[in-house]
This record gives sequence, structure tokens and C-alpha cells, in this order.
Amino acid sequence: MTLPHKRILVAVLSALMVTATTASSTATPGGQRDFDWEIGNWRTTVRVLAEPLSDSPDQWLQFTGTSVVRPLMDRRSNVVELEVAGTTGRIEGMNLRLYEPQAQRWSLTFVSMRDGLLTPAVFGGFHNGAGEFYGDDHLAGRPIRVRFLITRQGADQARFEQAFSADGGTTWETNWIAVDRRT
Repeated sequence: MTLPHKRILVAVLSALMVTATTASSTATPGGQRDFDWEIGNWRTTVRVLAEPLSDSPDQWLQFTGTSVVRPLMDRRSNVVELEVAGTTGRIEGMNLRLYEPQAQRWSLTFVSMRDGLLTPAVFGGFHNGAGEFYGDDHLAGRPIRVRFLITRQGADQARFEQAFSADGGTTWETNWIAVDRRT
């Protein structure tokens, strides 16, 4: 995605946030309401692998803070606002989730507020209560696969895990683990 396209998408995200609505919980086809359980405020603890897919020893960075999940466009999309900090710095970002009714799947796209750039989306949905999302990206100039998993751990807790694969998905290295507890 080119820089002008990324700027346009950020402008669209801003417009979507302004038009957010809280819709009724009527039944809808497919998985359009898969994320309804997550709407609200959360206390977040995050562990991030300092140098994923490297020969360096595993060093995990720790962060704590909040995430706020807001519904958009009759809950066909939502946005997660993440703000966490630790001894090594801060992470501020947004995750835009859009439901594609034709494909009955979700796309999840993260934007770091540090650089204002969007990551390539991961795509998928929920099966048997767990969310699985996959996509392609680049790390240090080489192509990688990305896997993002969401596991509900009761009504007021969830785990989010990201992993990278440098071998097309044969093996995975987890590099991001977040545990959210409802506030």
C-alpha cells in the first residue's frame, strides 16, 4: 500500500469513528456480531518479543495499560484503541476490524500511532468460540505469514496472540501476547 493510500485509509478510519453508533442486538447473518462481546473498556497486559524471527535470545518486553473497543457502522466494524506502557516505552495503536458479509469473514488491520502506517490485514473469523486470522507481511525485508488468535477466557477476560512464520506457516513463533480483563 502506498503512502497516499495509507493516508486516505487513516482519514476514512477517522470518519468512521465519528459516525460510530451503538446498534440494537438483533440477529444478523454470518459472523457480523462476532466481536460484540468485546465492546467496552479493558485493562491490558502485553508481552512483546523484542526481536521476532531472529537468532537473538528470546527477550520479552512487558507493558500494561488499556484498550477500548468501540462499535462502528451498526457493529459491522469496530475499532480497538490500545495504549500500554512499560519500562522500555509505550505502544499506542488502533486496530480496525471490518466484516465482509459476502465472504463471511473479518479483516483486522493494525495502525501504529508511532508512524501512522497500516499493517497488512489478517483475515478470518471465529470457529468454536476461538478467532483465527491469517495474512501476509514483511519483516526485515523478507516475506512472512502472520497468525492472530483470539481466545475468550470467560465473560470478562480474553487472550490475543500473534505469531510469525518465515516458512509459509509450517512453524510459528509467537511474538505478541495480550491478556485483557474487563474494567
